[in-house]
Amino acid sequence: MTQYTVSGAVLSDSLAPSAQLGVHPSAYSTFKRLLDIVGSLVGLLILAVVFVPIAIAIRLDSPGAIFYEQERFGLQGCRFKIRKFRSMVPSADLLKSQIPNEAKGLIFKNEQDPRVTRVGRFLRKTSLDELPQFWNVLVGEMSLVGTRPPTPDEVKHYGDRHWQRLNVKPGLTGEWQVSGRSAIKDFERIVDLDLRYQSRWNPVYDLVIICKTVQVLFSRRSGAC
Repeated sequence: MTQYTVSGAVLSDSLAPSAQLGVHPSAYSTFKRLLDIVGSLVGLLILAVVFVPIAIAIRLDSPGAIFYEQERFGLQGCRFKIRKFRSMVPSADLLKSQIPNEAKGLIFKNEQDPRVTRVGRFLRKTSLDELPQFWNVLVGEMSLVGTRPPTPDEVKHYGDRHWQRLNVKPGLTGEWQVSGRSAIKDFERIVDLDLRYQSRWNPVYDLVIICKTVQVLFSRRSGAC
Protein backbone atom coordinates (compact mmCIF):
# COMPACT_ATOMS: atom_id res chain seq x y z
CA MET A 1 0.00 0.00 0.00
CA THR A 2 1.35 3.40 -0.99
CA GLN A 3 1.82 5.91 1.82
CA TYR A 4 2.05 9.68 1.70
CA THR A 5 3.70 11.96 4.20
CA VAL A 6 2.13 15.35 4.80
CA SER A 7 3.80 17.49 7.48
CA GLY A 8 4.90 14.38 9.35
CA ALA A 9 1.55 12.58 9.11
CA VAL A 10 1.57 9.28 7.24
CA LEU A 11 -1.58 8.76 5.20
CA SER A 12 -2.59 5.55 3.46
CA ASP A 13 -4.03 5.50 -0.08
CA SER A 14 -7.57 5.88 1.23
CA LEU A 15 -6.69 9.00 3.22
CA ALA A 16 -4.26 10.68 0.85
CA PRO A 17 -5.23 14.15 -0.42
CA SER A 18 -5.90 14.21 -4.15
CA ALA A 19 -4.75 17.83 -4.30
CA GLN A 20 -1.71 19.52 -2.79
CA LEU A 21 -2.49 20.95 0.62
CA GLY A 22 -1.56 24.56 1.16
CA VAL A 23 -0.91 26.54 4.33
CA HIS A 24 -3.12 29.51 5.08
CA PRO A 25 -1.43 32.77 6.22
CA SER A 26 -3.18 32.44 9.60
CA ALA A 27 -0.81 29.57 10.43
CA TYR A 28 2.09 32.04 10.42
CA SER A 29 0.36 34.83 12.33
CA THR A 30 2.22 35.84 15.49
CA PHE A 31 -0.87 37.65 16.76
CA LYS A 32 -3.04 34.57 16.30
CA ARG A 33 -0.54 32.39 18.14
CA LEU A 34 -0.28 34.84 21.03
CA LEU A 35 -4.07 35.01 21.20
CA ASP A 36 -4.18 31.21 21.28
CA ILE A 37 -1.64 31.03 24.12
CA VAL A 38 -3.40 33.65 26.25
CA GLY A 39 -6.85 32.19 25.54
CA SER A 40 -5.77 28.61 26.22
CA LEU A 41 -4.16 29.57 29.54
CA VAL A 42 -7.40 31.23 30.61
CA GLY A 43 -9.34 28.17 29.47
CA LEU A 44 -7.04 25.80 31.35
CA LEU A 45 -7.43 27.92 34.48
CA ILE A 46 -11.21 27.54 34.19
CA LEU A 47 -10.69 23.80 33.64
CA ALA A 48 -8.67 23.56 36.86
CA VAL A 49 -11.48 25.23 38.81
CA VAL A 50 -14.33 23.07 37.47
CA PHE A 51 -12.49 19.79 36.93
CA VAL A 52 -13.33 18.11 40.26
CA PRO A 53 -17.11 18.79 40.27
CA ILE A 54 -17.42 17.81 36.60
CA ALA A 55 -15.41 14.63 37.12
CA ILE A 56 -17.54 13.64 40.11
CA ALA A 57 -20.77 14.35 38.22
CA ILE A 58 -19.65 12.22 35.25
CA ARG A 59 -18.72 9.25 37.43
CA LEU A 60 -21.91 9.41 39.50
CA ASP A 61 -24.06 9.61 36.37
CA SER A 62 -22.33 6.92 34.32
CA PRO A 63 -19.51 4.50 35.23
CA GLY A 64 -16.45 4.79 33.03
CA ALA A 65 -13.62 7.14 32.12
CA ILE A 66 -13.77 10.88 32.84
CA PHE A 67 -12.33 11.79 29.46
CA TYR A 68 -13.17 10.69 25.92
CA GLU A 69 -10.19 10.57 23.55
CA GLN A 70 -10.44 10.64 19.77
CA GLU A 71 -8.06 10.97 16.84
CA ARG A 72 -8.60 13.97 14.56
CA PHE A 73 -6.96 15.58 11.53
CA GLY A 74 -5.43 19.04 11.78
CA LEU A 75 -3.37 21.46 9.69
CA GLN A 76 -2.19 19.82 6.45
CA GLY A 77 -3.53 16.45 7.52
CA CYS A 78 -1.46 16.07 10.70
CA ARG A 79 -3.11 13.63 13.11
CA PHE A 80 -3.53 14.50 16.75
CA LYS A 81 -5.71 13.44 19.66
CA ILE A 82 -8.34 15.53 21.36
CA ARG A 83 -9.77 14.92 24.80
CA LYS A 84 -13.21 15.93 25.98
CA PHE A 85 -15.10 15.35 29.16
CA ARG A 86 -17.06 12.17 28.42
CA SER A 87 -20.67 13.02 27.59
CA MET A 88 -21.82 9.61 26.32
CA VAL A 89 -22.07 6.08 27.66
CA PRO A 90 -18.77 4.12 27.53
CA SER A 91 -20.00 1.94 24.64
CA ALA A 92 -20.99 4.94 22.48
CA ASP A 93 -18.65 4.14 19.57
CA LEU A 94 -19.95 0.58 19.31
CA LEU A 95 -23.56 1.79 19.31
CA LYS A 96 -23.09 4.53 16.70
CA SER A 97 -24.22 2.34 13.78
CA GLN A 98 -27.61 1.91 15.49
CA ILE A 99 -28.28 5.66 15.73
CA PRO A 100 -29.96 7.48 12.81
CA ASN A 101 -27.87 10.25 11.29
CA GLU A 102 -29.89 13.46 10.99
CA ALA A 103 -27.11 15.25 9.10
CA LYS A 104 -26.34 15.21 5.40
CA GLY A 105 -22.87 14.33 4.17
CA LEU A 106 -19.65 13.58 6.02
CA ILE A 107 -20.74 14.46 9.56
CA PHE A 108 -22.86 12.71 12.16
CA LYS A 109 -25.54 14.48 14.21
CA ASN A 110 -28.56 13.34 16.16
CA GLU A 111 -30.17 15.92 18.42
CA GLN A 112 -31.77 13.27 20.66
CA ASP A 113 -28.87 10.82 20.61
CA PRO A 114 -29.75 8.25 23.31
CA ARG A 115 -26.06 7.59 23.97
CA VAL A 116 -25.67 10.99 25.62
CA THR A 117 -25.89 10.88 29.41
CA ARG A 118 -27.87 13.30 31.58
CA VAL A 119 -24.71 15.07 32.71
CA GLY A 120 -23.42 14.87 29.15
CA ARG A 121 -26.37 16.86 27.83
CA PHE A 122 -25.59 19.65 30.29
CA LEU A 123 -21.89 19.57 29.42
CA ARG A 124 -22.63 19.77 25.72
CA LYS A 125 -25.20 22.53 26.04
CA THR A 126 -22.76 24.65 28.03
CA SER A 127 -19.71 23.50 25.98
CA LEU A 128 -17.97 22.52 29.23
CA ASP A 129 -17.16 19.14 27.66
CA GLU A 130 -14.69 20.89 25.33
CA LEU A 131 -12.59 22.58 28.03
CA PRO A 132 -9.78 19.94 27.87
CA GLN A 133 -9.15 20.95 24.23
CA PHE A 134 -7.54 24.16 25.45
CA TRP A 135 -4.49 21.95 25.96
CA ASN A 136 -4.49 21.19 22.22
CA VAL A 137 -4.57 24.94 21.60
CA LEU A 138 -1.70 25.62 24.01
CA VAL A 139 0.60 23.06 22.37
CA GLY A 140 -0.26 24.34 18.88
CA GLU A 141 -2.34 21.46 17.52
CA MET A 142 -5.46 23.62 17.44
CA SER A 143 -6.38 27.29 17.50
CA LEU A 144 -9.10 29.18 19.33
CA VAL A 145 -10.69 29.93 15.94
CA GLY A 146 -10.55 27.69 12.90
CA THR A 147 -12.41 24.79 11.33
CA ARG A 148 -13.92 21.74 12.99
CA PRO A 149 -11.24 18.99 13.16
CA PRO A 150 -12.49 15.95 11.19
CA THR A 151 -12.19 12.30 12.15
CA PRO A 152 -10.31 9.71 10.03
CA ASP A 153 -13.65 8.15 9.01
CA GLU A 154 -14.71 11.49 7.54
CA VAL A 155 -11.38 12.34 5.88
CA LYS A 156 -11.17 9.08 3.93
CA HIS A 157 -14.15 10.28 1.88
CA TYR A 158 -12.79 13.80 1.24
CA GLY A 159 -12.58 15.33 -2.21
CA ASP A 160 -10.30 18.19 -3.25
CA ARG A 161 -12.66 20.87 -1.96
CA HIS A 162 -12.98 19.24 1.42
CA TRP A 163 -9.21 19.00 1.88
CA GLN A 164 -9.03 22.80 1.70
CA ARG A 165 -10.56 22.84 5.19
CA LEU A 166 -7.20 21.59 6.47
CA ASN A 167 -5.27 24.60 5.17
CA VAL A 168 -5.84 26.20 8.59
CA LYS A 169 -5.47 24.90 12.12
CA PRO A 170 -8.68 23.38 13.48
CA GLY A 171 -10.40 25.56 16.05
CA LEU A 172 -12.45 25.34 19.21
CA THR A 173 -14.89 27.67 17.49
CA GLY A 174 -15.44 29.03 14.01
CA GLU A 175 -17.93 30.17 11.42
CA TRP A 176 -20.10 27.07 11.84
CA GLN A 177 -20.43 27.47 15.60
CA VAL A 178 -21.51 31.13 15.42
CA SER A 179 -23.76 30.69 12.39
CA GLY A 180 -26.20 28.24 13.96
CA ARG A 181 -24.40 24.96 14.59
CA SER A 182 -27.51 23.06 15.61
CA ALA A 183 -29.47 24.20 12.57
CA ILE A 184 -26.74 23.58 9.96
CA LYS A 185 -26.69 19.84 9.28
CA ASP A 186 -25.40 19.79 5.69
CA PHE A 187 -21.68 19.06 5.51
CA GLU A 188 -21.25 21.00 2.27
CA ARG A 189 -22.69 24.08 3.98
CA ILE A 190 -20.17 23.61 6.79
CA VAL A 191 -17.38 23.46 4.20
CA ASP A 192 -18.72 26.69 2.68
CA LEU A 193 -18.46 28.37 6.08
CA ASP A 194 -14.95 27.01 6.69
CA LEU A 195 -13.74 28.32 3.33
CA ARG A 196 -15.46 31.65 3.98
CA TYR A 197 -13.47 31.94 7.18
CA GLN A 198 -10.26 31.37 5.25
CA SER A 199 -11.15 34.03 2.68
CA ARG A 200 -12.12 36.59 5.33
CA TRP A 201 -9.47 35.87 7.92
CA ASN A 202 -7.54 38.61 9.62
CA PRO A 203 -6.55 39.05 13.30
CA VAL A 204 -9.56 41.26 14.02
CA TYR A 205 -11.92 38.71 12.47
CA ASP A 206 -10.72 36.09 14.97
CA LEU A 207 -11.63 38.48 17.80
CA VAL A 208 -15.05 39.03 16.23
CA ILE A 209 -15.74 35.27 16.10
CA ILE A 210 -14.54 34.82 19.69
CA CYS A 211 -16.93 37.58 20.84
CA LYS A 212 -19.79 35.98 18.90
CA THR A 213 -18.94 32.61 20.45
CA VAL A 214 -19.16 34.07 23.96
CA GLN A 215 -22.58 35.50 23.08
CA VAL A 216 -23.74 32.10 21.81
CA LEU A 217 -22.47 30.35 24.95
CA PHE A 218 -24.20 32.77 27.28
CA SER A 219 -27.45 32.44 25.33
CA ARG A 220 -27.21 28.63 25.67
CA ARG A 221 -26.44 28.74 29.36
CA SER A 222 -29.27 31.14 30.09
CA GLY A 223 -31.61 28.35 28.95
CA ALA A 224 -29.56 25.43 30.33
CA CYS A 225 -31.84 25.02 33.35
